Amino acid sequence: MNVTHERSQEREGAVSADFVAFGDGRFLLAGRETRCSVGRSGIIAGKDKREGDGFSPAGTWPMRRVFYRPDRLDAPKTLLPLVPLTPEDGWCDAPEDPLYNRWVKLPYSASHENLWLEDHVYDVIVELGYNDDPPVPPLGSAIFLHLARPDWGPTAGCVAVTLDDMLEILRLSARGSEIEIRLQDQG
Repeated sequence: MNVTHERSQEREGAVSADFVAFGDGRFLLAGRETRCSVGRSGIIAGKDKREGDGFSPAGTWPMRRVFYRPDRLDAPKTLLPLVPLTPEDGWCDAPEDPLYNRWVKLPYSASHENLWLEDHVYDVIVELGYNDDPPVPPLGSAIFLHLARPDWGPTAGCVAVTLDDMLEILRLSARGSEIEIRLQDQG
């Protein structure tokens, strides 16, 4: 699946994705509406996203795997692949690097995000399948579903929810589950 996978057709008996995030802070979860944060610049078509622009990429993205802090919580209940984080885990965000938009072990010489943070936003991370098959520089990296800040501040391009909502999302998810990040004019 490449960066331009912005599917909106319906699957039999379901809407286009298992979960839907909107730029106005709404998140559809198991038939109810809850809250989320998106990128500080809003939402843009996935094909127009660029590294560091602060936009969340519109489209329907597969949920690849779940990273979590084993020192802060038990392994979440989910059918998605689980990866316990360590202080050596990072994510390459250097467009010129061969491991761009990939999980890396630290120390790492190219620009990267540290996945082991002092705050709690990365206590649980769902890797979304945006720009990953294969990664195309500089169309954006490290697009995750992660935990929201207490003040609901915007993200750098991810989608953020509460821990309770995250755990419910994970309980309801399996291989093949997807999240749609929807532009407002998509209905």
